[in-house]
Amino acid sequence: MKSQIGLIGMGVMGENLALNMEDKGFSVCVYDNSQTKVQRLLAGRGNGKNIYGCDSIQTLIDSLERPRKIMMMVPAGKVVDDVIEALLPSLEQGDIVIDGGNSHFPDTTRRTKLLESLGLLYVGTGVSGGEEGALLGPSLMPGGSIAAWNAVKPIFQAIAAKVDGVACCDWIGEEGSGHFVKMVHNGIEYGDMQLICEVYDVMRKVLGMTAAEMHEVFAAWSVGELKSYLIEITRDILALKDADGLPLLDRILDKAGQKGTGKWTVNTALDMAVPLTLITESVFARVLSAMKDERVVASKVLAGPTPGFTGDRASFIHQLGKALYAAKIISYTQGYQLMRSVGKEFAWNLNYGGIASIWRGGCIIRSVLLERIKDAFQRQPHLDNLLLDPFFQQAISDSQMALRNVLAEAIRSGIPMPALSSALAYYDGYRSEYLPANLLQAQRDFFGAHQYERTDQPRGTYFHTNWTGHGGDTASSVYEV
Repeated sequence: MKSQIGLIGMGVMGENLALNMEDKGFSVCVYDNSQTKVQRLLAGRGNGKNIYGCDSIQTLIDSLERPRKIMMMVPAGKVVDDVIEALLPSLEQGDIVIDGGNSHFPDTTRRTKLLESLGLLYVGTGVSGGEEGALLGPSLMPGGSIAAWNAVKPIFQAIAAKVDGVACCDWIGEEGSGHFVKMVHNGIEYGDMQLICEVYDVMRKVLGMTAAEMHEVFAAWSVGELKSYLIEITRDILALKDADGLPLLDRILDKAGQKGTGKWTVNTALDMAVPLTLITESVFARVLSAMKDERVVASKVLAGPTPGFTGDRASFIHQLGKALYAAKIISYTQGYQLMRSVGKEFAWNLNYGGIASIWRGGCIIRSVLLERIKDAFQRQPHLDNLLLDPFFQQAISDSQMALRNVLAEAIRSGIPMPALSSALAYYDGYRSEYLPANLLQAQRDFFGAHQYERTDQPRGTYFHTNWTGHGGDTASSVYEV
């Protein structure tokens, strides 16, 4: 009897997805270059289940029912292309290749076009939720060949997380759109994590709170408007003790790593001229943290203020929660702006409310806020910016002063707040009818004859001034980013 789906790559995610699929009633055959991983699964967690090991890619292909569905859970980049190359000689028209890794979306678009030109189908799907999500129910963001959807939908929606009985998985759109949405998800994840870290930093350095005290605050936040997976795990992290009974968190080196999806998100925003400031600062905060040795040296010679909070601590903790909520809204706002911009650029018909619904369960950024985002796009499917929705207008109105007060205290205390401060700068910039870019344009025209528009003339008409009196009338060509 043939298996219903094949999985290539028995790392943490691949192994747990195989177990999840089998648990939902699907027969699975698996392959990995390391046969040790395959045998360990079959002898351990997969023992007695409808999971069958294959000793080669050809064996896996031969073990599958038609149309074949083969899901790769391998590292992004050249490895994906190598696996595809190994698969192609034995695949037949209508077979489906699925990439469940964190591939860069332009690569997925390229691969979709290639396989479709050969009569095959290709799906690039974001998979979020980590090890636990892969086993118990991830959030899935598939895109690529729409003709493949009916074949993979029963499996994907069966293994996905459920919220109110609805699977956290639906078709995203064409080409690399699924991996693009997963990339933006990861960018928002970078932002959420950095915002929480900055609030934690204020708690311990400005307020002098212990891990146990911070645990209590995050426990309270985990059941309110800030309820989210990342708040919940922060609560639990703060409660965990090391072998000697002291907080384990205090023993972890303050040097962060990253795998690249945040950088891809930032680069895409730059290419599309979208002000993704909060997520960008979150990426650079990790880069700065990695300069640990330099920071240690600098800490000995560079002066700064000494934190000395004198206000009401309970009131300030309340403001911290409000500030975090406001900044979190900005993070999602910027992520959705990027999705709208790229969706228009590539003519992808993205369902923005549907994406929020997919993210409500299983994924790392799941939070109660996503329900509000889903509602906003149901009210206005073509909403340009989340801040223009009535709910979010009111939410920011109610929380912006807390954000301002928290930032003022952090600045006075010398605590870096790159993500929180960029959130406020974005908000103040977006709500400003006038920005100082008029001076910037004058400067550009002064030194480079780049021209400018006038407030008293129709938009799209450009002017150049001979600022020095000895320049010519020739102006540079006008271009917009």
